[in-house]
Amino acid sequence: MATLGVTMALGTVGMTAEAAAQTDKAQTNVQTQQAVADTKVQGESNLKLTTEWDKVFPESRDVNHRKVTFHNRYGIELAADLYEPKKITGKLAAVAVSGPFGAVKEQSSGLYAQELAKRGFLTIAFDPSFTGESGGVNGVRNVASPDINTEDFSAAVDFLSNEKDVDPDRIGILGICGWGGMALNAAAMDTRIKATVVSTMYDMSRVMANGYFDYDKDAETIKKERMANRRALNAQRTEDYRTGTYKRAGGVVDPLPADAPQFVKDYYAYYKTKRGYHPRSLNSNEGWNLTNALSFMNMPLLTYADEIESAVLVIHGEKAHSRYFGEDAFKKLKGDNKELMIIPGANHTDLYDNMEKIPFDKITSFFQKYLK
Repeated sequence: MATLGVTMALGTVGMTAEAAAQTDKAQTNVQTQQAVADTKVQGESNLKLTTEWDKVFPESRDVNHRKVTFHNRYGIELAADLYEPKKITGKLAAVAVSGPFGAVKEQSSGLYAQELAKRGFLTIAFDPSFTGESGGVNGVRNVASPDINTEDFSAAVDFLSNEKDVDPDRIGILGICGWGGMALNAAAMDTRIKATVVSTMYDMSRVMANGYFDYDKDAETIKKERMANRRALNAQRTEDYRTGTYKRAGGVVDPLPADAPQFVKDYYAYYKTKRGYHPRSLNSNEGWNLTNALSFMNMPLLTYADEIESAVLVIHGEKAHSRYFGEDAFKKLKGDNKELMIIPGANHTDLYDNMEKIPFDKITSFFQKYLK
């Protein structure tokens, strides 16, 4: 910085008055152009959003619903559904919802957001960068990022903090499945987040690096498997660049093999049937880009989870194959404002849409307590 300052000072001494005037004019033009660009980013949407109700859950007449857009710190425009109580008196507490990993806002996250709006919160369910109705960069689609998707939660907080009906000091987030890990990462980073709920969570960095049920494997085996995966995925990168396309990993397996593990059958029952199928959902269709796992393998999401000072509620199903992700994440958390709730008899996807098993009363009381 000192060198840069000296260089700028020496340059200014040598300027003629005319040159200085031209420079000032040029800087003014640049600032004007930037202001126009900023206005466009914040005020105009380049996204094509559906106007009809195309969710996998019924529309509630107890709340107002509208489409909104906002942009993250990288300039990616995100699409969201905003739900709010019919009658608003004063500033409301707000919650941003996303997940599951490979889903869209028309699935589980929208269901959670609508239900919480019925209970008095202003909520948004958003599509993460590169997925659903949200935008990307240079046409890239169907890819996730531990950094950018954590940022997506903070971008949602940016948006909510500036909504006229929201109290910016009463904002929480809720992450479902793979977005549970992203939500915890966001809570560790963003001090504006006052309360976090994670439901049926995955730690995507852990599962992509170690595979499922890593507690049954020795460290050397995991290391060898990880290197084999890296080699295969980087070879695919070379091929993707050569062809100018991205090979897809495939969504939930279809047709379903008879010997598929029970949790795969549970995924099929949600994503591939009328219950949860959506044409924009990656899991319902061709899945993520095959190379999607690379950045997650080297960037552990929960590194600073022990530094989260705000309140956290971890919810998981008793019979969920993913239960160990939630329980191990909870072990990292510190403080007396952290809670773990295990739902008797529930599997992983029960907490996607089973209204009898999703503990909305507990979620509501938790947010009411910490977003007051």
